[in-house]
Amino acid sequence: MKIVSGKFGGLNLKAVPGNDTRPTSAKVKEAVFSMIGPYLQYGNSLDLFAGTGSLGIESVSRGYEKSYLVDKAYKAISTIKENVEKTNSRDQFQIIKSSATEALNKLHSDGVKFDLVFLDPPYRMKITEQIVKDMIEQEMIEEGGIFVVETDYEVTIEGIEKLRLIKMKDYKDTKVAIYQYGG
Repeated sequence: MKIVSGKFGGLNLKAVPGNDTRPTSAKVKEAVFSMIGPYLQYGNSLDLFAGTGSLGIESVSRGYEKSYLVDKAYKAISTIKENVEKTNSRDQFQIIKSSATEALNKLHSDGVKFDLVFLDPPYRMKITEQIVKDMIEQEMIEEGGIFVVETDYEVTIEGIEKLRLIKMKDYKDTKVAIYQYGG
């Protein structure tokens, strides 16, 4: 697993040991960044359910100021820490060992807002739509901000005011949808 492009381009990342994490493949990661390229705002990114931290690290590699990497699994957090250390840019990352809900509550109370959010929860959880609604309601996404949602085919996000689908693409057992908030 590698960082595809930017200042960390070519950097090899460690995978989370075991079979509990589905890392985003380099092919899907490159496709995602190609799809969101015209909409990027380069402030803060959030990699919720971060696993290896690959997507958040890739966002900083491509110009984002800071990425918040959230996961509740010890093995994932350990792996994220190792991967962030490889960047030699530790100050551009905040690693949070917590559930998604707890992390979002803390970030909201700290007044943190995001320009780019990666959501790739375990498919069985079916919480993606609620997370998006909560983040919008709590004003945690900047105007024009992007949600990158990686799910199975059963998940849809519909009827959220000011949220529009930009692109959707299918990859084997995964659906990647790009949504923009507001602008």
